[in-house]
Formats: sequence, structure tokens, C-alpha cells
Amino acid sequence: MSAAVSAVPAASTRRRGRSAWIHRRDRRGIWFVIPFFVGFGLFMVVPLVYAIYTSLYTTRIIGGTVFTGASNYTQTLQSGQFWSGVIRVVIFGAIQIPVMLAVAFFFACVFDLGVAKFGRTFRTIFFIPFAVPAVVGAVMWSFLLEPQFGPFVHVAGALGFRGVNYFSPSLLLPSIIVIVIWEWTGYNMTILYTALKSVPRDVVEAAILDDTPLWKIILRIKLPMVRPAVVMLIFLNTIGALQLFTEPQILEYFQQGAVSVNYTPAYYAWNTAIAADETNLAAAMAVILAVIIVVVSSVSLIFRRRRGEFS
Repeated sequence: MSAAVSAVPAASTRRRGRSAWIHRRDRRGIWFVIPFFVGFGLFMVVPLVYAIYTSLYTTRIIGGTVFTGASNYTQTLQSGQFWSGVIRVVIFGAIQIPVMLAVAFFFACVFDLGVAKFGRTFRTIFFIPFAVPAVVGAVMWSFLLEPQFGPFVHVAGALGFRGVNYFSPSLLLPSIIVIVIWEWTGYNMTILYTALKSVPRDVVEAAILDDTPLWKIILRIKLPMVRPAVVMLIFLNTIGALQLFTEPQILEYFQQGAVSVNYTPAYYAWNTAIAADETNLAAAMAVILAVIIVVVSSVSLIFRRRRGEFS
């Protein structure tokens, strides 16, 4: 009886000791997440709050800065220039995202099937454009597409297309699409390649034993199994398309007038703040663009949750 009684306090002591250890461990974990929350607060929350605050005021030549409420938002929502930029990035994304994902999925399958020799080396080469800063990549492509001395102009001339100007209004958007595809295909290919590696090998081997054509294995077995990764990349690239800024800005330096001030919403907000010195109106544009991106992100989360990708 005494042994049983003594065992109860011992077990209770162990439980208390284990509970105290868990609490200490949880408190230690807080120090690992605090740097993230500090950075997130300083560089995301504070600028967003300040942008919302600034967008509610208007600076006038006579009268100074006065509170005007939602007038900047009304002006932006009624601006044809702002919405033409939005339509342009929608067209840009509708072309660029499917083409880029198709190219990325093709090369991901090539590397996953082991068709290419030195696959690791080629995967690294394909990923390098993503590691190059967007500004550097845009400058490099600007030299390649330069209307007078660019090598691509000479190639087009040799093929019989003389006088090609890649910075003309009709070719500027396709040129930007090519640049962005070059920059981001390697990143998307890496994500899809990683997803393909999770496909059970026995499923593929069974299909091979059944003499299933290779294209059916890729499109009817592998593609459905990596569909969650494809959906995620579609939404991520859509958000990136809405923020298109660097490439149009760099191309404008190489040929003045090639890019309009409202070419994209982000570029229009930047021109409004810097060139027109209307920071309050530009803040309203930035907030509206942020709301659009939040809506796209929320739709992505809801869509993926309903498909059971995460709980």
C-alpha cells in the first residue's frame, strides 16, 4: 500500500516536470519567431498602415495637406489610365503564365525521367536566371533587343524580317513576356521537379509495364498528381504579374517613350508619386493594388483548401 502511495507522487512529479519542460521549450521557441514578426511589422505592416493614412490626405499648392477621405480612391477607381494598366497586366499574365508553366513542366518531366544526361548540371543552369536580379536580367535583355545594335534585330533581319523594333507598341508586351519567362521558368521548373519526385515510382512502373505511351504517363499520371503544385504556381505567378514593374521601367531607359506612364498599375503608381509628385494619389493606387492582390491570395487559399491541399 505504501509503495503504491509513494508511486503516485513520483508519477505526479514526473508529469509536472515534463509539463514545465514543455512550457520552457515553448518559451524558447518564441525567440525564434520574434525576428520574423519584427521584420514583418517594420517592413510590411507599418508601410501599409502609413500608405493607408497617406491616401486619406491631399497636398495642395494652396492650403497644404488636408484630409480628403476617399477622394483619392474615387479618383483612382474612375481613372481609365489605371484600369488600362490593370487590363494590360491581365493580358500579360494570361499569356505569360500558361506558356511559362508549360515550358517549366516539360523540362521538369525531362529531368524527372532522366532523359537528359548531366541532369543536375542542367537543372542548375536552368535555375541561374532566377538567381540573377531582375534589374540585371532586364538590362541584359534590353541590350539584346536594342533596335539598332541588338543581336536579335540582326537575327530577325537575316531571316527576312527587316526593321524589327522589339520596343514598338506592338512588340513591347511580347518582349516583356519573353524576359519574364526567361527569369522565372527555372524557379517554376524546380518546384514542379520537386513535386514530380513525390509521385510514387510503382505507379509509373506499372504504367510502363502496361506499355503506356510516354506522353500518357506524363499527362494522365504525373500531371494530375502534381496539380496542387501547378495551382499554387498559377496563383503565385498571377500575383507576380499584378506587380509587374522592373522590366517596363528598365526598357523605358533604353528607348524613351516606349513605355507609357500607366503601362502597369505599379509603374503608374511610381510615376504618379515620383514624376507627378502626387504621393497621396499614388498611395491610394498602391492600396487598391494591394487589395486586389489580397483578394487573389484569399481566393487561392479558399480554392486550395476546398481541394483538400491543407486543413
